[in-house]
Amino acid sequence: MKKYALPERVKKLIPYEPITGDYEIRLDANESPYNLPEYLKEKIIAEISEIDFNRYSDPYATKAVKAFADYYNIKPENVVAGNGSDELIGYIVSVLTEGKICVLSDDFSMYRIYAELYNKEFVIFQKERKTQVNNKTLEDFIIDPEKLIAFCQEQDVKMLMFSNPCNPTSMGLNKTDVRNIINALPETLIILDEAYMDFWNQSLIEELFPNVVILRTASKAFGLAGIRMGFAVANIEIITALKAIKAPYNTNAISQKIVEIIYSDKEYLKNFEYFSLKNKLVGDIAELGFKVLNSTTNFVYFETEKAEDIYKFLLENSIAVRCFGNTLRITSGTESENNVLIGTLKRFNNANSSNNTKN
Repeated sequence: MKKYALPERVKKLIPYEPITGDYEIRLDANESPYNLPEYLKEKIIAEISEIDFNRYSDPYATKAVKAFADYYNIKPENVVAGNGSDELIGYIVSVLTEGKICVLSDDFSMYRIYAELYNKEFVIFQKERKTQVNNKTLEDFIIDPEKLIAFCQEQDVKMLMFSNPCNPTSMGLNKTDVRNIINALPETLIILDEAYMDFWNQSLIEELFPNVVILRTASKAFGLAGIRMGFAVANIEIITALKAIKAPYNTNAISQKIVEIIYSDKEYLKNFEYFSLKNKLVGDIAELGFKVLNSTTNFVYFETEKAEDIYKFLLENSIAVRCFGNTLRITSGTESENNVLIGTLKRFNNANSSNNTKN
């Protein structure tokens, strides 16, 4: 008798494996190191107590979407909410194209995973590594817009998906270059994941294009990773399609209320010292001899032959970071957490000084 067998494309999938366990310092998931202030917690508790838990949540997260839209000076009708932007990526990949998808390397791994999950044909555009132009060294992992456009045209790509700024490299592509890509590929649906754009100033969220979906999340700069809420911004036609294909009650009432409260408090982020802390962390790691990329995000990214050894040494000292082969991605924490990290990296260097001639 024949038995049920998983589809081959599912058998090949490798689960996304975040770091688990208890560590004193968590710098591995690009989360905000700051919990919500007490006055916001108190407001959330008070308003959550008024929720009718016996009723389904608002299927369109109307109040949360309005608060989000008001914050970014866009129209609510151009926004749809999701259970994290990951859910929205799944809907977009599964339904909004029947053609070839282009993803980039290095970039957010879930794009490729969703393409494989939904049995979509995809191609990979390789970003530039370090190059020399007129004796000037350019950054690693850059996107050459003209080469990307040519690649998508040659491959007859129907959907292009990439993060800007990029996770995991921390590199960003300026809005002029992104506009050029969009305008050169009018028949290609472009998914522009701006999950980290709150840390930079090159967003296109206020500009509507007929072939673009912009993704945003409450998980990073807003410190709301625990509630799982993301947003897609696009023209009415695409938003209507996303509303039609999403689950009817895809975001819960508690998350909706929290997002409504946080995005309505426009002073919330203004007092953060977060950006100066990240910039200092970049300089401190560079002073240790590591070649850190020019970060436009809340994390730093650098390549070293000792990445795996450093990763294990940090874990042994209760500090969690992410390791990707010969590269490390480290989220900026609080001032004290960053100081502990740098001190631990110095101890690693000192312990390995005899063999530490090349990082």
